[in-house]
Amino acid sequence: MAEQEYEIGDDPSLLIVDDDEPFLRRLARAMEKRGFQPEMAETVAAGKAIASARPPAYAVVDLRLEDGSGLDVVETLREKRPDAKIVVLTGYGAIATAVAAVKIGATDYLSKPADANDVTAALLSNGEALPPPPDNPMSADRVRWEHIQRVYEQCDRNVSETARRLNMHRRTLQRILAKRSPR
Repeated sequence: MAEQEYEIGDDPSLLIVDDDEPFLRRLARAMEKRGFQPEMAETVAAGKAIASARPPAYAVVDLRLEDGSGLDVVETLREKRPDAKIVVLTGYGAIATAVAAVKIGATDYLSKPADANDVTAALLSNGEALPPPPDNPMSADRVRWEHIQRVYEQCDRNVSETARRLNMHRRTLQRILAKRSPR
């Protein structure tokens, strides 16, 4: 498949925040070949520090990092550079987290595994094209997962409050949140 040509603009600065180091390095190399100037971070703290000191024009941020939520990096970058194009990546795709990411200021949301072409297209899209509808509806397990994720986001990612609202044990909720989303 031929690579599409995209218009990066005058500022090719790109922040990539992901705690999966091999993926981080591969994506940075691929984005550099596409004309971006990537800067890498493996933690929320490092991502926020770069976003504050040198706010990039573009960012790719993993949602779940070892030291917290990538949404904190998105918030910091949005405050420092309102015009930044931000794509949130996650292996835990859920509608509630996608909505939360977009409300905080993400431009787009991609589920892992996403390749450099997907990321480039998301970063440089003008937002006019709608994605195609899903081929198959969500399973009952997936609907339950989405509901839990929605309540979790409404509680500002507070596990104890979410467990109270869902009338479930906190540890049960923690186990559910730690797993990948059902198909």
